[in-house]
Amino acid sequence: MTGLTVLLPPSETKREGGDTDRTLDLRALSFPELAAERAAVITAARSVSSEESSARTALKLGPKSIEERFRNLALDTSGTMPAIDRYTGVLYDPLGALDADAVTRAWWFDHVVVQSAMFGPLGGGDPIPAYRLSHDSRLGSIRLASHWPGVSARVIAERTEGGLVLDLRSEGYRQLGPVSHAVAPRVVSVDGTGRRKALNHWNKTAKGRLVALLGRSGAAVSSMAELVDWASEHGVVFEQHAGGWDLVAESLEPASV
Repeated sequence: MTGLTVLLPPSETKREGGDTDRTLDLRALSFPELAAERAAVITAARSVSSEESSARTALKLGPKSIEERFRNLALDTSGTMPAIDRYTGVLYDPLGALDADAVTRAWWFDHVVVQSAMFGPLGGGDPIPAYRLSHDSRLGSIRLASHWPGVSARVIAERTEGGLVLDLRSEGYRQLGPVSHAVAPRVVSVDGTGRRKALNHWNKTAKGRLVALLGRSGAAVSSMAELVDWASEHGVVFEQHAGGWDLVAESLEPASV
């Protein structure tokens, strides 16, 4: 597949509900060849979630979040919704996915891949239930850090051959599906004197705004040079340096988007 593929992390926070007439079907997800790997993780997640004590340890749940273990016990029967709608939080809220028009949503469905701990790589439009699992969760005999990287890297490489991969995942999820040819920009803030500071938590907001703008503009790019040209046309600043690329957060403030 040529063109642009945007790799995103999932979110710990998820929208509840979904289409109860369309429950989880592993064959309906992108990369259906991962069905066996997905089924193995689902089985293990269900096992550790069956008791409060094991769920608290394996999923790192506290008193306020312990009820989330029940999501994993109902994976086969819960309603589903597109991944781009399911995830919420600092990165996903700027997309305004539920209110986006059909053309924008179609762009996200075609170009966004989410690296899920439960399902591996997912298409932005893949119908998934709510669940609880993180990249560093412990599932007994299954180690996510060894279960996902090889197969995820392979299917993503096959899908993105000949195109540009923009990797906006956090480091933990990047390790679950390493992509050697991806461009992983650093999100920076630039003050009035030109000094740069790498952002931590708030870099997710800039990434969300970037993906929102890519979708709403219907960006058609297949190389970093073309992405930089697109960015320039939309007031977004990518700057190259010796170690790679910087994305300037201020250029993605709401007024400029």
